[in-house]
Amino acid sequence: MSHPQVKFGTDGWRGIIADDFTFANVRIAAAAIAAYLHSRVGTEEDPSRGICIAYDSRFGSKAFARICAEVVAATGIPVALADDITPTPALSYGARNHGAAGGIMITSSHNPAQWNGVKYKAWYGGAGKPSIISAIEANLGAPVPAPATPAKIEEVNFLPPYLEAIQKFVDLDLIARSGRKFAIDSMYGAGRTILSEIFTRIGVDHVQIRGEINPLFPGINPEPIEPHIRALGEAALKFHCDAGLCTDGDADRIGATDEHGVFVDPHKIFSVMLSWLLKRKGWPGDVTRAFNTTKMLDRICDKYGRTLHEHGICFKYVCDFMLEREILIGGEESGGIGLQRHLPERDGLLNALILANIIAEEGKTLGELVADLQAEFGEHQYGRIDLHIPDALKNAAIERARGLKLGDSSFAGMKILKIENLDGVKFFLDNPEAATKSNAAETWLLLRASGTEPLMRIYSESCSMHSVTTLLEAARTFAMGS
Repeated sequence: MSHPQVKFGTDGWRGIIADDFTFANVRIAAAAIAAYLHSRVGTEEDPSRGICIAYDSRFGSKAFARICAEVVAATGIPVALADDITPTPALSYGARNHGAAGGIMITSSHNPAQWNGVKYKAWYGGAGKPSIISAIEANLGAPVPAPATPAKIEEVNFLPPYLEAIQKFVDLDLIARSGRKFAIDSMYGAGRTILSEIFTRIGVDHVQIRGEINPLFPGINPEPIEPHIRALGEAALKFHCDAGLCTDGDADRIGATDEHGVFVDPHKIFSVMLSWLLKRKGWPGDVTRAFNTTKMLDRICDKYGRTLHEHGICFKYVCDFMLEREILIGGEESGGIGLQRHLPERDGLLNALILANIIAEEGKTLGELVADLQAEFGEHQYGRIDLHIPDALKNAAIERARGLKLGDSSFAGMKILKIENLDGVKFFLDNPEAATKSNAAETWLLLRASGTEPLMRIYSESCSMHSVTTLLEAARTFAMGS
């Protein structure tokens, strides 16, 4: 069955508050989840195992979570409902830790303030597989059981066991002894004062900005990229910090700035973490990365003899790999990085603590760590632009891109050396500038059209920001039909 205003995407449904994201539609979504679980009797998703429900700092999230709890409990499924604002990874950990059939998270992650959403987390503590999400969507409008007595709704605090788990991954004493200083930014989101409280308890010098709850996210979208992260960079520079650490609206994504206040993109964060894990920890497992992430990861894996898997653009693919084989770490372009030893889930708070640990152990600022990687593996610079264009123009651009051949020079005069189509259209280009640099990064350009919005994203990586900027602008001109 289907519903015109409730459509589940990668791991849930999102909408505009009071437009399509209404109490009535949230009830429909919750009932579909309940109906799905009732179809899973005798499996890990047996409804008798109950469900965990939590919410972020967005407008109405607490009330929407309560509505979900009431709808699900009315069908006879016990509910563990968060007693306060909760990060998404804490809900995911709670679902697995409680042995629940699954979890519902009320959040719209990094989207603007007018959005909210319903994310579904599976029993294993990660995003529901596509088969699960499709089955939930197929149950929209389906009948659900109505026992005479609803199941119990119990309010719980998901934070203590989750915080204990993430702190086991780092050496808190080492961070405390290091004398390093950090700026922290939770972007008015569900991360709130969590990192600040940990650092205060162990005596780590730090400053915090935007740690209060404000569902309007004044002046920003709660996404840890430029321009929204600039205030963190200013704080890191002003207060002489070794790094700025940032989490998004529901705290599952990581962002950072260096000691000079310069934005450190998620690709470099991922590279710093991977290099440290392989050099210092030596934990087993393969590595995964999304199609639009840095090729520096390939070079790091080559050095340490690790298998790297490239996959589509979404964290669900990381989760799939983690459910199928031993994975050390996996990630996506937008700051979603996960460690299988913790959860098949991205976790901004865990990753922020790991970055602090790396800085403490290596005795270097974040900027120095990035510079070391650039020196060893070649300069890798990255950029992205989002084009909000009509579907007709977007689709026409993708069709023209698919028609390009090897040897064509449609982007800034650079010849196409290789074309890949795993997720979008990706061109590897013959960049003359690369010939002037030792160990230069490969130059590539990716055009990818959104399947749900009038939006095209264009990504590029090369051996300099000049090349990246030039290619992005050439691709913009190409997409606009010029």
